[in-house]
Amino acid sequence: MHWQETVLAVGQIVFIVALLPSLFSRDKPEIWTSIITGTVALSIAITYATMNLPLAAISALFNFIFWSILAVQKYRQKKYPKAVKRRAS
Repeated sequence: MHWQETVLAVGQIVFIVALLPSLFSRDKPEIWTSIITGTVALSIAITYATMNLPLAAISALFNFIFWSILAVQKYRQKKYPKAVKRRAS
């Protein structure tokens, strides 16, 4: 493993940790923000995998998964707004 892979993986892990408050709060980013950012994270994961950087690829894949979860959460909030408001009170 090269030091560059470690730097890339740690950077992705920092982004993942930064997403945790959004995953567990009621406030979610806009759905298109989550979709676009998740798509970019997936393309980065694929790129890292083709460069034989497995740790960086796995961390970027988790970044994609977390952004995808946020997109689903936002979609569900828009689809069932009354249920979300009932839970809040």
